[in-house]
Amino acid sequence: MKRLFAVLAACAAFCCALEAQTPQPLYPDGPERSNGIDPASTVDRDGVLFNVTVPDYYVFLPERERAVGQMVVVCPGGGYGCVCYEREGLEVAHWLGDHGIAALVLRYRMPNGHHEIPLEDVHEAIRIARRNAPSWGVDPHQVGVMGFSAGGHLASTASTHFDERTRPDFSILIYPVITMGERYTHMGSRENLLGKGYDAGLVERYSSERQVTPQTPPAFIALSDNDEVVPVRNSILYYDALKENGVPAELHVYPTGRHGWIGRFDYWDEYRAALLRWLGQVREGKLTE
Repeated sequence: MKRLFAVLAACAAFCCALEAQTPQPLYPDGPERSNGIDPASTVDRDGVLFNVTVPDYYVFLPERERAVGQMVVVCPGGGYGCVCYEREGLEVAHWLGDHGIAALVLRYRMPNGHHEIPLEDVHEAIRIARRNAPSWGVDPHQVGVMGFSAGGHLASTASTHFDERTRPDFSILIYPVITMGERYTHMGSRENLLGKGYDAGLVERYSSERQVTPQTPPAFIALSDNDEVVPVRNSILYYDALKENGVPAELHVYPTGRHGWIGRFDYWDEYRAALLRWLGQVREGKLTE
């Protein structure tokens, strides 16, 4: 009985510790530019943050003895209108930590038609990860991005628009939006990102499959074949572009699961095993085209 109480107490303490974690400001002095959204309109509804104007992030570090030296900057989805930071952020970070992988969960600003703002935020998150790598037990050359849905578009944008300090070392794209082209895009994400008065140049710039080069980082892509929200062709277009440029890429298309997966995905074990294997290959430098 005493052992049971001890276990329960430990679990309670662990849960309290998780809840006690507070997000850190991405820009301690505030962002340089505004997205035009009233900060008073920012609201958190059950782990979904709407109208983000001041970006922040959570850091999750594994126990030192379990750490493998990798860190993932996680970009939750939400159609560029909100950030589903609990299910596509915090829960993912806990799972990564269980396997020795550090995570930075980014609650990025909503673009509100200011297309450059989310990319600025993920770039800053990558810089923060590398700047703090020594104290966080992370290899600065093992910092990648992971994104879900519109967060996947942001992660793919970070993987195709970067400088020496902000290039991700790898990317993980889960049921991602990739293209801004009319035929296959997710229209809500496109309108929120580009606004209503965008031109063809912006469509080209933010269609990630058109921006791939041999310098684009390797990618792990996973989605469901019956996704009715983001067309499957998004992932295929990006995968094909990577292969054409000699960039290592792995594509997993699961028969069912639709969009979002949470609570109704039958392939968790297969997906997680594949991702952990791939991340191991990234660490060991064993990825092939």
